[in-house]
Amino acid sequence: MSISHAPPSSAETDIPLKSNFENPTAVDVVPLLPASSRRTRVPRWLRRTTGPVLLLILWQLLSTTGLLAADVLASPGRIAQVAGDLIADGSLPSAMGTSLQRVAGGLALGTVVGTGLALVSGLFRIGEDLVDAPVQMLRTVPFVGLIPLFIIWFGIGEAPKVAIITLGVTFPLYLNVYAGIRGVDAQLIEAGESLGLSRWGLVRHVVLPGALPGALTGLRYSLGIAWLALVFAEQVNADSGIGFLMVQARDFLRTDVIVVCLIVYAFLGLLADFIVRSLERLLLQWRPTFTGR
Repeated sequence: MSISHAPPSSAETDIPLKSNFENPTAVDVVPLLPASSRRTRVPRWLRRTTGPVLLLILWQLLSTTGLLAADVLASPGRIAQVAGDLIADGSLPSAMGTSLQRVAGGLALGTVVGTGLALVSGLFRIGEDLVDAPVQMLRTVPFVGLIPLFIIWFGIGEAPKVAIITLGVTFPLYLNVYAGIRGVDAQLIEAGESLGLSRWGLVRHVVLPGALPGALTGLRYSLGIAWLALVFAEQVNADSGIGFLMVQARDFLRTDVIVVCLIVYAFLGLLADFIVRSLERLLLQWRPTFTGR
């Protein structure tokens, strides 16, 4: 039995079999995006400011309706007016400049002391034996409780204020830098040794870059504590600074001035945190991280 194969018809032979290859753009492929990605994206800065704006509106409504008395907490409008007056007469800019100088001095000294102790304790075992235990003991002592001693040791000038800030900055930086050094992968150390790096080369090219994320995290913590320590430091016989304005406002029951000073503290702390986060993005470009979805 034979099977005959019929020749293809003309309709079949006229089909352009290679049209897809000769003209790859003939058919437009439209990907199906999920519904969430097709939605109109709200700018992130707008989302981040929504919460504070709603809080201000609620605050103003409570003050306007009388549910929030002015002697308990001044309204946002009154606070804005007082802030403008303090800026106009120069008292607020002068106080901010004085407070910034104190924080800068304490932060610089605390960074040097905390980082130096962490390097000694983290890089050398004998340094850990000599340094870590005393630092851990001092860390558990509230730095506010040392204010009377600082007054006795340094007097009532600028020295005790800077010393309080320095003490508050030192310990968070020490802990994070020390943890960053000891958290470096041992296999990276072995790889560096196999490449012939000296001890200083290992520290410079392996240990310090590996500890940098922890050090920057410690710097962010230290900045937050620096502003907290400044509040206590400027209660020590201060005749200038934001804390001095708060003490005067407390004596005269001026809640509006107190809130203005608190907002200035918060703004300066937020600005300092923004600077450190920008520094993180600049120095840690080599480390890809999850940024949220």
